[in-house]
Amino acid sequence: MASGVQDFNRTESDRLNEIKGHLEIALLEKHFLQEELRKLREETNAETLRQELEKERQRRLELEQRVNEVLKTRAEEVPAAQQPAKPQAQANGTDKRSHTVCSRLQKWFCDKFGEYLEDFRFQPEENTVETEEPLSARRLTENMRRLKRGAKPVTNFVKNLSALSDWYSIYTSAIAFIIYINAVWHGWAIPMFLFLAILRLSLNYLIARGWRIQWSIVPEVSEQMEHPKEDLTVSEKFQLVLDVAQKAQNLFGKMADILEKFKNLFMWVQPEITQKLYFALWAAFIASCFLPYRILGLALGLYAGIKFFLIDFVFKRCPRLRAKYDTPYIIWINLLTDPQLKERSNATVSRRLQTAASRSYVGSSAPTGISKDEDTSRFHTTKRGNFHEVFNLSENERPLPVCENGWRCCLINRDRKMPTDYIRNGVLYVTENYLCFESSKSGSSKRNKVIKLSDITDIQKYKVLSVLPGSGMGIAVSTPSTQKPLVFGAMVHRDEAFETIFNQYVKITSAPSSSES
Repeated sequence: MASGVQDFNRTESDRLNEIKGHLEIALLEKHFLQEELRKLREETNAETLRQELEKERQRRLELEQRVNEVLKTRAEEVPAAQQPAKPQAQANGTDKRSHTVCSRLQKWFCDKFGEYLEDFRFQPEENTVETEEPLSARRLTENMRRLKRGAKPVTNFVKNLSALSDWYSIYTSAIAFIIYINAVWHGWAIPMFLFLAILRLSLNYLIARGWRIQWSIVPEVSEQMEHPKEDLTVSEKFQLVLDVAQKAQNLFGKMADILEKFKNLFMWVQPEITQKLYFALWAAFIASCFLPYRILGLALGLYAGIKFFLIDFVFKRCPRLRAKYDTPYIIWINLLTDPQLKERSNATVSRRLQTAASRSYVGSSAPTGISKDEDTSRFHTTKRGNFHEVFNLSENERPLPVCENGWRCCLINRDRKMPTDYIRNGVLYVTENYLCFESSKSGSSKRNKVIKLSDITDIQKYKVLSVLPGSGMGIAVSTPSTQKPLVFGAMVHRDEAFETIFNQYVKITSAPSSSES
């Protein structure tokens, strides 16, 4: 009865794995069709523009008709109002004069200040909903390039400042240091910075007018412009999105680290570091209360110039000296981000639990009848039993710690002609001596593949099909028993698997040569 239940569970799991494979292919086909549909919509964008243009023309005609109707009605009302006013004007001349004077004043006031009064009219706030653009690989890469171009002036300015501090050009740094110290000493620091800003804007104006002015301490390196391709395959789009997402991830990570460090500094997360800032602020507050602002500005300006041009130069050339005496650098390095604080707290909790467990279990012995190898082999099991039983290997062969759960992939055997044997979905494992592939189509071990690492003649990265998961990335393994290389494709973690297999292969193949020598 138990064996029947196990067979039923195996068949159900195999069916689920087959359904997963079909779903992955269906999702990729859906993505491809969506891209094709988007291209067709972009091609037919001219029709939508024409329709919108026709709508705008109709609206303009309707507005012109309404304006003409309003002007006609006003022209008809004016004579009608003037006709009954004549006998009244004859009856009372003074009332007519006062009425005309008031109307003229009112008209003059409306002509002069009516536009300004309309600006102060209260209107309900319009809740505009921003339309979000659909995800597009081309748009994503374009936005990243725009961000890089927009940040280029800031990065160039930072490079020039660091070049001044590093004395990249000795004459330029010496002249800048002398000018800065004289300006601070005579109280001309703020006018100097304002003059530099005006000079920079003037140079930018001349550059915009067509002048070729390039002044930079660091020579600019010409970068090759990457022209975006018009037609990209699905795999190239997927890889492009991955590259851009990695850059965005690193950029957001750096920004988050800076913000979290500032937050932890001011929120007393690390009291020993925030205490230094607290005392420094009190010292600056007391000095600002008793010292004149001219002397205080002079002291701060001299300290900033000496630190920027001299002290930082010495600290960059002597890292050990900087690690001991550069207080701002020490504070910034020792500040922790939220993930680092979480790791530290988890480490302390686990350490406490380990010490408590060691104290409570002192003197207790391990249960008899279960060896260490049998105990550890329980954690290295596949979907259908123990690892060594599934692949008919010795009990010492277990997956490496990197691939305890294996890498999900599909085995492509181009020597086979039957479609059922050509591609198999499954999981790939690496042991100390073998490369094991467990097929998910059947419970029998005949469909599983075991390759001895020492028998491998060649191993390299391979690109199968763009429609497969993992952007079609795979690993090609050549053996003497196969005419064409075996390909393990559709691997999301292809680089990690290749590095593990290659390192273990080198380790196995280099061991006999070292023993012979």
